[in-house]
Amino acid sequence: MGKHTAILYSASRRHAGENLQRLLDKRDAGLEKPLAMSDALSSNEVADESMLIRCHCLAHGRRKFSDLEEVFPRECQVVLEVIGQVFDHDEQTRKDQLSPEARLAYHQGHSRPLMDERKGWLDKQRDDHLVEPNSSRGKAIASMQRHWETLTRFLSVPGAPMDNNVAERLLKLCLRQRKNSLFDKTPHSASIASVLTSLIATCIYAGVNAVDDLVALQEHRREVFADPEAWLPWVYAASRASPEATRRQSFAIWARSGLPFQVKMLSSRADRGTRASALLGHHVKRPVERLFIMIQ
Repeated sequence: MGKHTAILYSASRRHAGENLQRLLDKRDAGLEKPLAMSDALSSNEVADESMLIRCHCLAHGRRKFSDLEEVFPRECQVVLEVIGQVFDHDEQTRKDQLSPEARLAYHQGHSRPLMDERKGWLDKQRDDHLVEPNSSRGKAIASMQRHWETLTRFLSVPGAPMDNNVAERLLKLCLRQRKNSLFDKTPHSASIASVLTSLIATCIYAGVNAVDDLVALQEHRREVFADPEAWLPWVYAASRASPEATRRQSFAIWARSGLPFQVKMLSSRADRGTRASALLGHHVKRPVERLFIMIQ
């Protein structure tokens, strides 16, 4: 994921596939099909799969075998070793900073022979009745066979991801919000929370001060509505953010945390004692409170 990537969250009563379909319906005609990475749950499917290039997570496919490794160590290791080598190949492409096209060529030369051989082994297990279809191992094999094309999209499409790990990490931020979302009064308020979470996550991955960016959007909302693309986090950080704005937001962060803020460092023992008293809850008007009100 690069710095110029927007992260979108949507909290609603719809499934992930339904939310994605609504987003696809808003895309301009003529654009290239987007890559959609997910696990193989049916709830991730969109109404019209022809509108995108579906990729399924190879790490999820691997997990079906790693969970059975203690029961079928030899059979599962046959699959796990090959998938491990393929992930090692992908790590090498990242170290070499290969372009999507060069990465595809590298995988076709190094990973495709391994995956084709393993595909033949899986087919043999089924065709020669070497595994019970309804057993746990049989279901793991059937699942990988059923989704083989989407699991190996990285062998045919430039830039196709191998796993869903990036999205899984991003979901952790949304999961922290899930408990609080139980108190959303309406679906509209839940959507507002999703917008804020999307902005904050996008700023984090773009290396932009999220507080500074959100305040700037509020202060210049007319300009934002007139030209939204000019206020994307990475554009704002490069052309509009100022050292003064960053300093002002650092004051706001201190004030919001409830800590006293002083321009000069406390040096004497008496000063340190006064600061400790304030932290213990004495109802003393702090210098920063007036500063914070002025900022607002």
